[in-house]
Amino acid sequence: MALAIFDLDKTLINGDSDFLWGDFMSEIGVVDAHTYQAKNQYFYDQYALGKLDINEYLEFCLEPLSKHDMKTLNNWHKQFMQEKVEDIFLPKAQAVVNEHKAKGDTLLVITATNSFVTAPIVERYGINNLLATNPEIKNNQYTGKVVGVPCFQQGKITHLKHWLELTGESMEGASFYSDSHNDLPMLELVDHPVVVHADQKLKAIALDRGWPSLDWT
Repeated sequence: MALAIFDLDKTLINGDSDFLWGDFMSEIGVVDAHTYQAKNQYFYDQYALGKLDINEYLEFCLEPLSKHDMKTLNNWHKQFMQEKVEDIFLPKAQAVVNEHKAKGDTLLVITATNSFVTAPIVERYGINNLLATNPEIKNNQYTGKVVGVPCFQQGKITHLKHWLELTGESMEGASFYSDSHNDLPMLELVDHPVVVHADQKLKAIALDRGWPSLDWT
């Protein structure tokens, strides 16, 4: 038994949930479609280049959550799951999750995308443990701010170390599955790094280091 850690976007799912949530909000008229989608694309491109200012991005993507009550947001998310997420679930990813479960491994998703967007997706895969960027909530309303360190790049390790202290889980024999060179710190941390749908930069690193490279699409 060991720890099996998964990135979410473009790893367990065939798309980026945060980007798609932005598209969804534009389509249902929650945000100005032209302005929001242009900025959403800008941040997406910055992430791909490894140049994302995570704090600037989070200020942008969490601001709409602060404008609406929880019931409304949760109802929108159910619609989002049906219209945007169901089509990008990957049966091969689910099979790997199930294999780890059958071995008695502890499963964990660790993602930079905020917990509001990601928690129902992770639950859909039957994974109970999630580390994500945590939006601040006051009086049952999102404030548009973040609690603690964003769960991004080195921040993923910060979140993971805290979780390990709380749970007593061990990193011995741990695996981590990811598509992105932004996750290099995590991939270098585990005994069994695995790249899935790797971007070009990560693909080259994986080839050089002899890491397994998978395609679940």
